[in-house]
Amino acid sequence: MTDEPIPTDLLIPTLHAIALRVEAARRLTPPAGTAVLRSIVEATAALFGAEAASIALHDATTDRLVFEVAAGEQGEGVVGLAIGPAEGVAGYVFSTGQPLALSDVAGDARFGRSTAEQTGYVPRSLIAVPLVDDEGVLGVLEVLDKRAESGFDLHDVELAELFARQATVAIRATRIERDTASLLRTVLLAAADPTGHPDLDEAVTSAVLGLADDDDDLWALADDIARLRAADPLEIELVRELLAVLIRRARRRGSRHLHAGVGVRPTG
Repeated sequence: MTDEPIPTDLLIPTLHAIALRVEAARRLTPPAGTAVLRSIVEATAALFGAEAASIALHDATTDRLVFEVAAGEQGEGVVGLAIGPAEGVAGYVFSTGQPLALSDVAGDARFGRSTAEQTGYVPRSLIAVPLVDDEGVLGVLEVLDKRAESGFDLHDVELAELFARQATVAIRATRIERDTASLLRTVLLAAADPTGHPDLDEAVTSAVLGLADDDDDLWALADDIARLRAADPLEIELVRELLAVLIRRARRRGSRHLHAGVGVRPTG
C-alpha cells in the first residue's frame, strides 16, 4: 500500500463527482435556520406595518443573492429569485456592507425595476440592511413600503439593523450546511493528513468551479423540487409520477445509446 498522494488529474474528477452530490443535497435540504428566518421577516413586516419584508442570502457556489424567505401581502413573489451580488439595491447593500433607505426607489439608479417586476410588486420606498458580522456579509434584509403614509426614517433603519443582527446570529448558529467547497475541504482534511496532497486546495477549487459548467436546467429543477415541500400532497404525488415517466424515458435513451455504441441494434 503506497502513501503517494492521488495524482491531481485523477483527484479532480473524483472530487467533482462528490461535489455534484453535495450540491444536490444542499439544494434539496432546506437550511436548518429557515423557520427562524421566516419568523424574523414576519415579525419585521408586522412591526413596520410593511407591505413586505424579505431576506436574501449569498450562495457562494453560484455567487448569487437568493431570496430565501419573505413575509407580508406582497412578499411571496420574491422567494426563489436570484440576482447578482452587486445587482439592484440588495446587491449594492451586500457588496458595500452599508444600509440604505430610499423614499423614492423609482428615482434611484441602484433600483432594479425589471427585477422587482418579476416578483409582481414594485415598491415605492424601502430599507435594505446587510446581514453582517465579524466573519463577513451573509446577505440582506429588505423592508418594503409602510402601509402608513409616512416613509422610512433613521430610526427605522436602526430598527431594521436589529432584526438583521438577529437573523445573522440565527444563520451562524443553526446553519448546518455550508458552501460545497468548504464542506469538501473540511471532510477531506479531517480524513487525511493535510500535507498528504499538496494540491488539495487547488483540486477542490477546480472541482467546485466545474459545477458552473453543469446543466443549469438540472440545478433549476433541483431548486424547484426543494420548493415543492410547501405544496399540497396530491400535487407532490403528481410531480412524482411525472418524474417517474421522465426517468424511464431517460433510461431508455441511455440504453439505446449504449447499444448503438457497441454496434448492437436496439430491440425496443
